[in-house]
Amino acid sequence: MGVRQKKIAVHDLEIGMFVSDLDRPWHQTPFPIQGFHIRSQNDVRSLVTHCKWVIIDEAEVREAIDQSKPGKRIFRRPSKRSGHDRDSVQLPPLNIKEPVKYDSVTTMRRELKVSKKLMIDAEASLNQVFEAIRQHETPDLRGVAVVTQKMVSSVVRNPDAMLWLSRTRHHDNYTYRHSLNTAVWALVCGRQLGLNEGLLNHLGLGCLLSQVGKLDLPARILANEGKLDSEDFSVYRTYVERGVAKLADSGLSRAVLSVVQGHRERHNGSGFPEGVRGDRIPLLAKVAGLSEYFETLIGPRTSAEPMTPARAVTLLYEMRNIEFQEDLVEQFIQAIGIYPTGSLVELNDGQRGIVVSHAPERRLWPKVMVMTDCYHRPLKSARIVDLAKYNEGRGAHDTLTVAECLPHGTEGLNPEHYDVTGAESRWNLSRIVGA
Repeated sequence: MGVRQKKIAVHDLEIGMFVSDLDRPWHQTPFPIQGFHIRSQNDVRSLVTHCKWVIIDEAEVREAIDQSKPGKRIFRRPSKRSGHDRDSVQLPPLNIKEPVKYDSVTTMRRELKVSKKLMIDAEASLNQVFEAIRQHETPDLRGVAVVTQKMVSSVVRNPDAMLWLSRTRHHDNYTYRHSLNTAVWALVCGRQLGLNEGLLNHLGLGCLLSQVGKLDLPARILANEGKLDSEDFSVYRTYVERGVAKLADSGLSRAVLSVVQGHRERHNGSGFPEGVRGDRIPLLAKVAGLSEYFETLIGPRTSAEPMTPARAVTLLYEMRNIEFQEDLVEQFIQAIGIYPTGSLVELNDGQRGIVVSHAPERRLWPKVMVMTDCYHRPLKSARIVDLAKYNEGRGAHDTLTVAECLPHGTEGLNPEHYDVTGAESRWNLSRIVGA
């Protein structure tokens, strides 16, 4: 069925409508994604403040409102608490005590040199912890704690380097990769929130250790996490409590254990193991849960086709105040961008590449390393295009924009194959990122 677009005044908006365009550029508004459903009168009031009219997609409205049809909710396991799984829970805005304002103090190029070895060390430290637990021994967590501190320092200096490596490095062990990538997303979000470095250390360490309980689960369950029947899911959900039990005597702080304990709880009470909701979930666990869910959506694995990051960002935005607190979702999106670092994209002229970084004030115009021409033929030398700078002063018909986000592993888009000539610098990406 096609989509029929209609221009209406913002005062005529109703809950359930899908806003696909505004009367002004999206980057001039506070809305973190382009295109979203109206879910409350607060959404309408926000639009009234910034716009006079909008474009709605009428086909999207019919699809959005009918949530009861089979097959619609394919992104997450329906909660057994069927009466609560779509509840909207309103809380006061997040209040971070004495938030820290972080500025990037180094370039991505320089930070990559540090972060590459750091990711290798992180994998080795996790391996030691997981092997000790497999042998029913008390793990020595000193190594992973040191690695966490270094990860925090790297993200504080420049968040793009760790994001880049988490998206472009390959690792055969899904659990290791999932833990590492979750920690990186969480640290980048925590940096955006202004958490101090002590809290970031608790957050990062909790994320790295959040999956240890899965070591006790049958391999067949781990291989099919996204499509378990009710019996297997009952076993699967025990991994959180198993993990907490394994780490209880390891000397971890209460804050770290709260991340392991609470990272699968959900804002509306549909999570596990305790089904707590709202402000009963500790802040660090909320950040970890949102980050872990996002990584689940986009992380490549054999049992399910991953979402593109842009689609996952849109889904998160639709879940605000349902499974995840609204302003936390918005801060997460502000931190990672509409097209997160490491996302494969196609531009509106057909060129393809990978997102290198983004600026919050130009969410739809990231910096892209272009690797193919407009006919998708690989370039001999890739080049970096800063879309915000390129489009400055250009008319709407002449702008270069991201047309779509591409699936992970799209053929011909391996950044390690290229020497990059950027506008600000010349450097060899394969030398920095590759072995």
